[in-house]
Amino acid sequence: MKAVISGYGKMGRAVEMILAEKGIACAGKSEDIASFDADAASSAICIDFTTPQAFRNNFRAIAERFKGAVVGTTGWMDISAEVFGAFREAGKPLVYASNFSIGVNVMFKAAELLSHVLGDSGDYEPYIIEMHHKHKLDAPSGTAKTLAAIVGQGIGADVPVESVRCGEIAGIHELGFEGPADRIVLRHEAFSREGFARGAVQAALLCDNLPAGIYEFKDLLKL
Repeated sequence: MKAVISGYGKMGRAVEMILAEKGIACAGKSEDIASFDADAASSAICIDFTTPQAFRNNFRAIAERFKGAVVGTTGWMDISAEVFGAFREAGKPLVYASNFSIGVNVMFKAAELLSHVLGDSGDYEPYIIEMHHKHKLDAPSGTAKTLAAIVGQGIGADVPVESVRCGEIAGIHELGFEGPADRIVLRHEAFSREGFARGAVQAALLCDNLPAGIYEFKDLLKL
């Protein structure tokens, strides 16, 4: 597999480190992925960690030029129909996630189980608190939105989400269920960006062998 990194910020450098650790060829890195060499792109998986606006500008070029894509950028689900349509039209695989951490995806699965069980009781009220570094542009985080959707569907109620942007917090997500006699809390804390990068590289390895289509990362894991 060959990979090209779209967006060479802190996450892009973390992805590059994991690619090197696993002996995977990095065919390039670019802040302007739409202008990346088309011949080199055709045999590479694009790993995108940019900004919501940059991805909105570039998703069609990524779909047309690359063998497939792994998208860790969040803040674009309002145009998901256009994005998914572009990859289907191009006949390419897209793997996306609000969070590529394996631990967070396990948390998604646990949240699904808890919300269905507690939803039947009718006595528990859910809440989400998410905390990230001050440079993160979207709030709530994509991970918090995913959690809220999972829990909302299972428990049959809207889920309040509180966001904190401060310092250099890599990412903390807390999901609580408040009952009349007790409280259940799921909490995931990322120590660094490494976990996100490892999951993204794993997704790229999967993407390299996937048929054309749209895949959410959590659905590709054996959870």
